Amino acid sequence: MHTARTGWHAAWLCIALTGSALAQEVQLSGTLAKVRASGTIALAHRESSVPFSYLNARKEPIGYSVELCKALVDSIADAVNRTLTITWVPVTSASRFDAIVSGQADLECGSTTSNLERQQRVAFSPIIFVSGTKLMVKAGSPVRSFRDLAGRKVAVTAGTTNEKTLRDLVQRFKLDTQVVVQPDHAASFAQVASGAVDAFATDDVLLYGLIADQAGQGSGGKYQVVGEFLSYDPYGIMFRKDDPQLARVVQDSFQRLAEDGEIERQYTRWFLRRLPSGTSINLPMSPQLEAILETMAVTKPK
Repeated sequence: MHTARTGWHAAWLCIALTGSALAQEVQLSGTLAKVRASGTIALAHRESSVPFSYLNARKEPIGYSVELCKALVDSIADAVNRTLTITWVPVTSASRFDAIVSGQADLECGSTTSNLERQQRVAFSPIIFVSGTKLMVKAGSPVRSFRDLAGRKVAVTAGTTNEKTLRDLVQRFKLDTQVVVQPDHAASFAQVASGAVDAFATDDVLLYGLIADQAGQGSGGKYQVVGEFLSYDPYGIMFRKDDPQLARVVQDSFQRLAEDGEIERQYTRWFLRRLPSGTSINLPMSPQLEAILETMAVTKPK
């Protein structure tokens, strides 16, 4: 009888512990608790980061990063067991970090470089693209390299790694170059178009995207991307730091997206096919990104 009672107590304790573990599993915290309670999730987007995050003719956010964010929202909805409504939050290069940290936005769907300095403040998804700083100039410009910027003006977008890259190069090589800071990529591009500056420095893929967008308007051939890579910039989807539940959902979601080929399909859609403007960037996936996606697909999250 004593043995039976002991066995019953052991079984009851096992059930109680299992129930407690399950309760802990469904006890949401951080961003997951926030979106579960509200039924909404806020996505920060850019207005001119072609083809990652920009506005279409109807002023709706579209692009490669936007589609990956939408897929991530589906995973978050599954995790909190509730349909989520997306609210869109426009941000600039300068305002995007504060938008995430303050809770104004839950995910940032743009063209944001993940580096050690930024990881002190925010968290990032696995890498979704690999880029680097280059220069865009008008066709026929004598500027072919950053060294040709001596005594000239170059536009950069505020709050970008490209701004820091250019300032460091100008100082290191004593180029006497005037760095002209603009609020967004469209404004930086306009500086070149108007002749106010000699070049625009940002990630090469964004330059190709802006030129492709201009080509849809009949003026893409007026501009060229020149010079060597001036930096290495791996992109990620940004979210709040110190949020382990969300971090796990992001990691698991991206592994599934890599495994079933969705990231590759979205890449093909936005970098190899025609954009809504009618033109294509025609930029094959880099060997670096191919290797990253292959590793992501076979790596099991811890």
